[in-house]
Amino acid sequence: MRPKCLWTAIAAITVGLLMWGCEVTKTVYVSEPDTSAPGVPRGVSSITGDREVTIVWLGSTENDLKGYVVYRDDDGDGSFDELAEIVVNEYRSQWTFIDRNVSNSRTYDYAVSAYDYDGNESDLSYEDVFDTPRPAGYNVYVDATTDLSGFDFSARSRVSYTSNYADIIFTYDEQLGALFIEAAHTDDDVQDFGFTESLDDLDWAPEDGWSSVGWCELILGHSYVIWTGDNRYAKIRVIDIGDTWLRFDWAHQEDPGNPELKRGVPDSVIARR
Repeated sequence: MRPKCLWTAIAAITVGLLMWGCEVTKTVYVSEPDTSAPGVPRGVSSITGDREVTIVWLGSTENDLKGYVVYRDDDGDGSFDELAEIVVNEYRSQWTFIDRNVSNSRTYDYAVSAYDYDGNESDLSYEDVFDTPRPAGYNVYVDATTDLSGFDFSARSRVSYTSNYADIIFTYDEQLGALFIEAAHTDDDVQDFGFTESLDDLDWAPEDGWSSVGWCELILGHSYVIWTGDNRYAKIRVIDIGDTWLRFDWAHQEDPGNPELKRGVPDSVIARR
């Protein structure tokens, strides 16, 4: 505690200054309110799942960032509703949110905003991100020398190679010593998309490249696109293969005419502004 005599001296000096016409002032610093919103989230994309959609975006490095808000448009009319709020407690180069409140074969639009500690919220992300969840399956075993060498995507199961419900058939050629995938019907198509690291690397069914003979040789690590006569797209990826058998992962887009197999952002889509 400062001595009382010191405060008396200070008071006396102050009174003296006032008597001589000097004004004693006190400087008060007032900060301006923060009205600037964080930058708009960048790199927003989606990954299609079975009854789920994963939203992905790049992390922000702004110091006053408090979190993100994920929005969804269920009707495609440009009206976005808040889906989830994500509070940031660490820096991440990439953020994700999984939307499990979706139905297969229905298309949803997504956007992401950022907000700071003063409640300022950015505009919605510019990317036009839409997604149509679809069924998928993994590690399906088929022996091409047995009756159950066909596969029905709608039923999600193996069927007889003679079944009218088969979308594709797996066959084994003894002379060539090779396995093949065949379109089960004359109005179905199939093509070899080539090597992919995962099933999700094949995201959009190509318009061209379909087999002219209706079949393709099966190769480990390759993905194959199938178009069925009822105007639906599917894909498989060979994850293991033997002399007469194989294991594969698959996905089937149940929405008729929709070529989206992972994420639906073709080059022709213009970013939302």
